[in-house]
Amino acid sequence: MTTKMRSEIAEQPAALRATLDALVPRVDEVRALARDTRQLLFIARGTSDNAAVYGRYLIEAHAGRMSSLAAPSIATTYKRKLDLSGVLAVALSQSGRTEEIVETLVWAKACGATTVAVTNGGEDSPLAQAADLALCTLAGEEKAVPATKTYTTQLAALAVLALGLDADVNADDLQRVPDAVERLIADPGDVDAVVEGLAEVAGVVVSGRGLAFSTALEAALKLKEACYLHAMGLSYADLLHGPIAVVDERTPALLVASGEGPTLQGTVALARRVTGAGASAYGIGGGAELATASTAALNGPSLPEWVAPMGLIVPAQLLTESLARRRGIDPDSPRGLNKVTQTD
Repeated sequence: MTTKMRSEIAEQPAALRATLDALVPRVDEVRALARDTRQLLFIARGTSDNAAVYGRYLIEAHAGRMSSLAAPSIATTYKRKLDLSGVLAVALSQSGRTEEIVETLVWAKACGATTVAVTNGGEDSPLAQAADLALCTLAGEEKAVPATKTYTTQLAALAVLALGLDADVNADDLQRVPDAVERLIADPGDVDAVVEGLAEVAGVVVSGRGLAFSTALEAALKLKEACYLHAMGLSYADLLHGPIAVVDERTPALLVASGEGPTLQGTVALARRVTGAGASAYGIGGGAELATASTAALNGPSLPEWVAPMGLIVPAQLLTESLARRRGIDPDSPRGLNKVTQTD
């Protein structure tokens, strides 16, 4: 039986192609809108918040603008007015109908921010209607509760946003992403070995750093919601500041890195430390170095670091779907969850 989640993972190359075809021509619109802004504020929850982490690292590392993640309760609960002049507020919601996110974007605009929506909900969604500019992804309807194609297309939209902010990257790299994702779906690496390594454990530490940190957070969220694992998503810098004490023979580590970039060597060193202490380390990406240092490994994309997270999450999605079935869980409908979550 093919789950909806597995089918939607397979739809990602087409979803990415459609989204990039629609949004790359709008780079100049982003540039014009953002001309008088200095910094970014990302507004999101859940999977969209993990996408926002990618956006923050991407904009700070390659566009030279300070970025931060909003605390929506400042707007919705504390109802505190802030001076957001010079701020580009970017709200992300797959459905475009999460009331808290819409309300926070409206609040940001009232506080003086210029506003952008990133949503799969279409131009008619409340979030798109509330924004000065809507970057609508074209993932199509997503029926499985765990987000897959709506997440990767959000990353694509944020990459387009970075181009509009004059990031020092090669725009042509974006066009390589759908094919790289297609290759990963066809050959994700040793999924069965990692599934068996996680099948009987209660928890796992998931770690990456820099641009790969977003992937670690999203992979941990997927393992929590679809496999009921106590999965802790951490930067490896934060992991080394104490939480590494929980990594042992009963609590393995899942380590994420692109095949290039300044955080690769630290991730490889962490894998060696984990296995040297008698625990299991499972790699995602990181090329041959991370694979060699790991107990078992999943493949990563052959992409530059700035677009690699669009591919790095795919083996983690496939792992989640397979592990859920191995643990007797329906990954399409995890307990206690709905497709659209409303918070105050």
